[in-house]
Amino acid sequence: MRVSRRKLAVVTGLVLAFAVPFAATMVLTGSVAAVSKLEPKKPEPRMHRLVLPINSDDPTTMRALISTALNLPKYYRERNEPFEIEVVAYNAGVHMLRADTSPVKDLLRVARGLTPNIRFVVCEATKLGMERAEGHPVVLLDNVDLVPNGPGRIIELQEAGWSYIRS
Repeated sequence: MRVSRRKLAVVTGLVLAFAVPFAATMVLTGSVAAVSKLEPKKPEPRMHRLVLPINSDDPTTMRALISTALNLPKYYRERNEPFEIEVVAYNAGVHMLRADTSPVKDLLRVARGLTPNIRFVVCEATKLGMERAEGHPVVLLDNVDLVPNGPGRIIELQEAGWSYIRS
């Protein structure tokens, strides 16, 4: 039986159409045996992020917040897992971060020294309201940042995946 050149070309074309992509896939991905010998890659530890709000001028509440800000990072450091904290002060909680009215200045220094991944922010709207009511500029402690709106900042952080703990 004689095979025509045309039929031979069609059959050869079909074989190549399936064999070449299959061979390329095997070369690029490796064989099943080679894949099974590889050790599974350990995933990178997930970054833990916590937002702590303070809206009270109660020193006990402030100390509780600082205690949380010290203990949680210690817990995650022992597990070799990264951790960040942002303390958001608004309303009466701004007193915690004011240079003239903070009842916990010394504790905050300790917290900063022991927890380098902590950020303190103050609601700018609250600060401006205090300045209008008191008739003079409000001076904040060192390394305190301003955000336009404290509750808005908390919402933004939560929407970005940050955890929220109320002290």
